[in-house]
Amino acid sequence: MRKDQWAVGVIINGRNLGIWDSLTGGEVDSADTTYRPGAMGDPISLGGQITVGTLTVGRLYDLQRDLPLIHWLISQVGAGTVTISKKALDPDKNVFGKPLTYTGRLKKVTPPEVDSESSDAALITLDITPVGTVT
Repeated sequence: MRKDQWAVGVIINGRNLGIWDSLTGGEVDSADTTYRPGAMGDPISLGGQITVGTLTVGRLYDLQRDLPLIHWLISQVGAGTVTISKKALDPDKNVFGKPLTYTGRLKKVTPPEVDSESSDAALITLDITPVGTVT
């Protein structure tokens, strides 16, 4: 399996934004509460609450697709409900297994950076604060 064998879909407030090129974050972690019993007993792990890290999706900024969308995306910051699906692909580009699904709130929209000295790809990124756990 390679990093490019994934399909990442984004939906904000029911609007399907299609496939995105990159996804970072979304790690699932937990707080660890420990208890130390008397008489120098070994610590006991009580487990803890589960947290999911902030997700960032990104893709090449396409004038036809993203320029009409950028103002709407900015208007959704802090309010937009986001669903991200992360689907594994087999070598023939077929979906394999059950996708990971994240839900959350749109935290930040980052339009492409500008640099007159650069010919790098112009990317748009979205940061999403997860709500609940991964399904």
